Amino acid sequence: MGKNINTIRGFQDVLPDEIGKWQFLEARARFFLENFGFREIRPPILERTELFQRGIGTSTDVVEKEMFTFIDRNHESLTLRPEATAGVIRSYIENNIFKNESVSKLYTIGPMFRRERPQKGRYRQFHQINAEVLGVSSPVIDAEIMFMLQEFFKDIGLNSFELSINSLGCSECIPLFKGKLMAFLEQEKGSLCDDCRRRSLINPLRVFDCKEEACRNIMEKAPTVGEHICLECKSHFEGVQRHLENLGVNYIIDQRMVRGLDYYHRTVFEITAKHLGAQNALCGGGRYNSLVEQLGGPDTPGMGFAIGFERLVSLVPPERAFSKVPTLFIAALGEAAQEKTSILLNTLRLAGLYCESDYGEKSLKALMKRADKLNANFAMIIGEEELFKGMAIFKNMHSGTQTPLALDDTRKIIAFLKGEVL
Repeated sequence: MGKNINTIRGFQDVLPDEIGKWQFLEARARFFLENFGFREIRPPILERTELFQRGIGTSTDVVEKEMFTFIDRNHESLTLRPEATAGVIRSYIENNIFKNESVSKLYTIGPMFRRERPQKGRYRQFHQINAEVLGVSSPVIDAEIMFMLQEFFKDIGLNSFELSINSLGCSECIPLFKGKLMAFLEQEKGSLCDDCRRRSLINPLRVFDCKEEACRNIMEKAPTVGEHICLECKSHFEGVQRHLENLGVNYIIDQRMVRGLDYYHRTVFEITAKHLGAQNALCGGGRYNSLVEQLGGPDTPGMGFAIGFERLVSLVPPERAFSKVPTLFIAALGEAAQEKTSILLNTLRLAGLYCESDYGEKSLKALMKRADKLNANFAMIIGEEELFKGMAIFKNMHSGTQTPLALDDTRKIIAFLKGEVL
């Protein structure tokens, strides 16, 4: 026997016992997104590296340290997507979606890849729900997205979460603020970590993202972007707050929140689970009014978010049942009984019923144990005597009651299993 081949560090299998939670969350996410007018798009997971360098920003941790990038046989640099927005925008431009509709609402669900240090709930292949609204500059859509997310989290059983919002200003505000921030960081550079000293010269907003305690303490005294935004950005942010309040959405303003990607302008937000500690982010996003143009498209305002799927799965209330259980388990004793029930088994499946059986020679006790383990609603018991009479016993696995039904009366069997009256 050869040596086992294991998964790559930072990657994981999603096993059948867990997949029910994933399918439940995907279904509820699709329900909410599509009711709010979003349509699914499926861009590839592999893109040209330049897309992320231009879209995310070369000075971000994602581009500098975390991307899975390689040179292919044609000497072209390719990257497994570390986030979804840049790819969705590339598709929006390349496929001329903007020419066919003034407003586009697009969502995608799938894997992303970042070469971070693996830890609990954080993987190198991880999954996200992403949504983008393109073509709307109004603060109404900012608030509407946050409202939708709040209702989605409530729907899946999460109640202990907090929404934080901020405004980063626009292309006119941000350079003025960066100047003030760089002057502050210059005075504090002796106390900053090596990464933050470098960031302070290239992109000082990234220093707000540092997890080092010493840097975080310093940034508590740093100037905030809210003190430096222009009147137009201030009006937009006040509009976001007003619409959130009209929708009954609770929020706090965090003037030190900047998000981790360079394309954000104006509104940024984050939804966190209150009881998770440091790794508590459920969802984050914001407005990116210049990204489409930056990637070669027309001047188009945008707003979007991403939800971390693995973290969401870990928070789904454990009392919820997600595994699909068979309506019927057929306990066929002997070869003749198995042959007779094979047609019935597959006829019931085509009628929309989840049915299972066992294909080996086993005792009734072993078969009923299997039916119980699968949590089947009914078990159909058929042996030589039942075959001779043309009847089968249908046992309710929860109440224990037994009902005899004619083997050839498929219509009546289907109605019985569906709880219908003929």
